[in-house]
Amino acid sequence: MPKLVGQAFKRVEDPRLITGEGQYVDDVQLPRMCYAAILRSPYAHARVRGIDTSKAEKTNGVVAVLTGKDIVGKIGPLPCAARPVPELKTPTHYALAVNKVYFVGHPVAVVVAEDRYLARDALDLIEVDYEPLPAVTDPEQALRPDAPIVHEDLGTNLAFEWKIEGGDVDAAFAQAEVIVRQRFVNQRLIPVPMEPRCVVAHWDAGKQLLTLWTSTQIPHLVRSLVAGMLNLPETHLRVIAPDVGGGFGQKLQVYVEEALMGYLAIHLDRPVKWTETRRENFTASIHGRDQVGVMELALQRDGTILGLRYEVVADMGAYYQLLTPAIPTLTGLMLCGAYKLPAVRMTKKAVFTNKMSTDAYRGAGRPEATFLLERMVDLAAKELGIDPAEIRRKNFIQPHEFPYTTPHGITYDSGNYEAALDRALALVEYDRWRKEQQEARKQGRYIGIGISSYVEICGMGPSKAMPAGGWESATVRIEPSGKVIVLTGAHPHGQGEETSFTQIVAEELGVNPEDVKVIHGDTEAVQYGIGIFGSRGLAVGGTAVYMAAQRVKEKARRVAAFLLGVAEDEVEQVDSKFVSKRDPNKTLTFQQVAAAAYDPKNYPPDMEPGLVATAFYEPSNFTFPSGTHICVCEVDIETGEVKILRYVAVDDCGKVVNPLLVEGQIIGGIVQAFGQAMMERCVYDEHGQLLTGELTDYPIPKAHNAPKITVDRVETPSPVNPLGAKGVGEAGTIGATPAFINAVCDALEPLGIRHIDMPLTPARVWRAIQQARQGRQP
Repeated sequence: MPKLVGQAFKRVEDPRLITGEGQYVDDVQLPRMCYAAILRSPYAHARVRGIDTSKAEKTNGVVAVLTGKDIVGKIGPLPCAARPVPELKTPTHYALAVNKVYFVGHPVAVVVAEDRYLARDALDLIEVDYEPLPAVTDPEQALRPDAPIVHEDLGTNLAFEWKIEGGDVDAAFAQAEVIVRQRFVNQRLIPVPMEPRCVVAHWDAGKQLLTLWTSTQIPHLVRSLVAGMLNLPETHLRVIAPDVGGGFGQKLQVYVEEALMGYLAIHLDRPVKWTETRRENFTASIHGRDQVGVMELALQRDGTILGLRYEVVADMGAYYQLLTPAIPTLTGLMLCGAYKLPAVRMTKKAVFTNKMSTDAYRGAGRPEATFLLERMVDLAAKELGIDPAEIRRKNFIQPHEFPYTTPHGITYDSGNYEAALDRALALVEYDRWRKEQQEARKQGRYIGIGISSYVEICGMGPSKAMPAGGWESATVRIEPSGKVIVLTGAHPHGQGEETSFTQIVAEELGVNPEDVKVIHGDTEAVQYGIGIFGSRGLAVGGTAVYMAAQRVKEKARRVAAFLLGVAEDEVEQVDSKFVSKRDPNKTLTFQQVAAAAYDPKNYPPDMEPGLVATAFYEPSNFTFPSGTHICVCEVDIETGEVKILRYVAVDDCGKVVNPLLVEGQIIGGIVQAFGQAMMERCVYDEHGQLLTGELTDYPIPKAHNAPKITVDRVETPSPVNPLGAKGVGEAGTIGATPAFINAVCDALEPLGIRHIDMPLTPARVWRAIQQARQGRQP
């Protein structure tokens, strides 16, 4: 049996997905199914004085029309799992607006009809009497005394304050020879998965069972929380997440629509489907980032970093979703980055505004932290006249210092940051580009080189640090034929875990990969799970699979020993056979053992039939992937156009199960980071209207925008799990954004430009150049 783990094994799910044979929620068709459409507020802030649904109700084909007052007491408020401080102010979030609307896109009424077009047309017949109210969309303005109050019952827009501190920050700044200061805007982004959200609900009155098909990253958590909202026992709710076309954190949620469709299916005793439009996805599914803050870095003149402090305002939107309050805290946890930073402090003010909620968008708080820190390190290098690579090297945590605990108590597992930097510098030909940069400047050309050395927090667990548990579960079952079933709570949505889990199990059991089937995304089939987010699929979910495989392998060895008539410690597994160590002629195939396990004739009394094992893996710590990304670009100062000349990514995600999957994740993440760096920005006007509500207004990277990317890696296994895996799903979005921005700012340094906020569209870069020519900083 060839070695599988570590090999570039083709994805087993791709033949299904790329030939159109996958099944997504909108493919689900049920007898007597009706369709829901949701009326959403056109106002960012308004009192609802009345709703007249009579015309819609009388329309042929309309089955039901519900407003907020119809569901109060029948559908519980949407819960939030994160509570970073006891003083957290929490607005009540009903499935439909009751007396007020708080953001454009807020659900006001739902129409159910015989087809989706009748339902959509009937929305136009609903008359809502709105009393428009002043809105606030700027998170800093929301804290002003004269700002409109989003939730009147809370009496303030300040949702909560949070502080994290380690080391003596004041002393660090008191002894600093240089203090670098910069204000940063980490703009609001829209995740834009290829598949919008979709929900199908079916009520089986005989079994008293509600089945919910939903495009989610977390089917088991949806079951628990929606059951609570509908006052159903968890055992009466089954959640199925079939193929899911991208999540990026937008589907790491429980949404009001899931509870609403469930209620309608029970109430009407008919299956109900709701499919999100792209505009609904933009207005009423979670957004990401949206932090504004000022960071200061204290240094000695030789480049030694002494301390960091960061004051930030984080926009929560109008409501919390599942993890909203927790996301900016992840920024605080990773502010030390790859450096021996003796003192750090972050103070955060979280505010409500009249916008859609923010929550976990790919990277969730860590891209923000890395962007801030890596920009500051570059700014410090320029102020001190030190090469950007050398100031990083000077402050790196060294390999012999792991496990390394930051001053605010986060323990990094392993790493070799200098090795990744050296490898990236060599691959990009750093010295050559620095020389070419000088020559180009003499010719009036503006070439820039941007470095980003990052560390991120991954493998989301352990449970004590997670709002809803950080473990993962898996079952490995060997059928009498020798075929293998893997049941995992780690439900992927494009990452390829069906492939990596197959590689792990096939290698451990010595079976052909074709004989392994991975099942996920069904709460009735899979015992329990937390889901995939925070790059935990392999590090946590894969470890659970590995542990279950180990257990079932041990049971198979016991069965083989009994059948061979030898002691258990005299049996070893050689590829797909069990062999007596003393007599190599005594062998059994894996299939013979599997068949015998279900035909336990004359078994010892202490041996159960069957070959099944379940493992719940609780990690002891997070994992900490790292790496260095380097971008080389050229800026046309007459147009503001940025051309990427070279991009190198050297990442350390621990032990690699499948290099193809890692490469795909890295490249995808870098392209997504390119979107934030160069083109994407979610824009609300001062009245709360979403101006970037369609793909025509919100550009995302296309294939022709993506730079050519060289991917390489170093490998420091994580000691946290037996696979040595750290995670890779978010690395590209975390490491790449500052590399792009550092490169552009480096290119424009001769013009006196210090910093430009993202996205660096040609227009924004051009304006910055014009301001610099007038002697002003952008």
